[in-house]
Amino acid sequence: MSRKNGFFKKFGIGLAGGVLGGILAVGSFYNFSGTLFNNNGNETPTTETTVNSNNKTEVSNIKVNATSDVTKAVEKVQDAIVSVINLQSTQSNDLEDIFGNPEVNGDGDGELQTASEGSGVIYKKDGKDAYVVTNNHVVEGQKGLEVMLKDGSKVQAELVGTDAFTDLAVLKIPSEKIETVATFGDSDSLNVGEPAIAIGSPLGSQYANSVTQGIISSLNRPVQSTNEAGELVSINAIQTDAAINPGNSGGALINIAGQVIGINSSKIASSAGSGVSVEGMGFAIPSNDVVAVIKQLEDKGRVIRPALGVTMSDLANISVQQQREILNLPESVDSGVVIRSVAGATPAEKAGLEQYDVITKIDGKDITNSTELRAALYNKKVGDSMEITFYRGDQEKTVTVELSVDQSILQQEQQQQLEPNQ
Repeated sequence: MSRKNGFFKKFGIGLAGGVLGGILAVGSFYNFSGTLFNNNGNETPTTETTVNSNNKTEVSNIKVNATSDVTKAVEKVQDAIVSVINLQSTQSNDLEDIFGNPEVNGDGDGELQTASEGSGVIYKKDGKDAYVVTNNHVVEGQKGLEVMLKDGSKVQAELVGTDAFTDLAVLKIPSEKIETVATFGDSDSLNVGEPAIAIGSPLGSQYANSVTQGIISSLNRPVQSTNEAGELVSINAIQTDAAINPGNSGGALINIAGQVIGINSSKIASSAGSGVSVEGMGFAIPSNDVVAVIKQLEDKGRVIRPALGVTMSDLANISVQQQREILNLPESVDSGVVIRSVAGATPAEKAGLEQYDVITKIDGKDITNSTELRAALYNKKVGDSMEITFYRGDQEKTVTVELSVDQSILQQEQQQQLEPNQ
């Protein structure tokens, strides 16, 4: 047994870089859609210089209409981009403990003040209400919320629902002043290298509606981290080099048609371990994933996901020696997900899955890491079934798992087991 425990101490869950709160960097500029001067052949463009009677230089009266595909895209959606202000209570130190030391009132009995700021996107107008999508980490710890609109006015916002796993949240605001709502584009149709434009409030509402431009650097990047509440955040993200900074979180990543293709969420500021500074590596939650989540947040205030009932680690994080000596895998198996433990009375246990089983396929599709496994699991609904192919030692097996348990219920039960008996 000690051999097993020592083995799992070396497991570790490899988290892909993603520091919540920051975001992306400037890419190439687009050429203007028109010419600034009338050039014929190789003729050199000319301008006129005006000097007044006092021989003083004056500003030229030549007007340039510098429009481009980028400016047109921004115009379509810019009015739907807002700043989200997280209000929290000030703490009072007026009380003293029995030793005369200041005693902090943890609930805070002072006025609500701005604790942090982020960005958001107005995506829906329904009667007297309008809906805003932002990041969960933008609204964490809030005691009140405000949204600053494009014209600089502020309105109170109501928190509709949050989902820590995808780092998304939905707010509701009065629709009276709302004229523009954003349109979501199809993130599944994106191409690496196509233009990407980020809009948000870097460093807060002082720089609201800042626009930066870059490209789609990569697709389907697994980005995992842990938020301040200790909850796992896992995103199959769009990578972009459009400049994003703290405060851009929750803002829009748009395509050249002005459609929202992602909600900006995180960036890599430095390389883990080496401390080397990193530029232009930001990540956005794909729009197709956003739409699926916000529909549930509007309806239920949370996302209901099925639970498998296991803890797991990526096979890639385990040494080849351990794979051979402890897992007894055939040499042909070089990727997958290792089951660290199986909770009792869960779908995994009922299907016969055991510790050290190595999952390699879900519904016949190859699974190389835990991010892909979660994505496959969370595409299911409670009540669905899922076919799991795995190796137990050198034997390949397949079982059907009935996903009968709600993840949140399983988490509550596990938490209650950890609490002392009353």
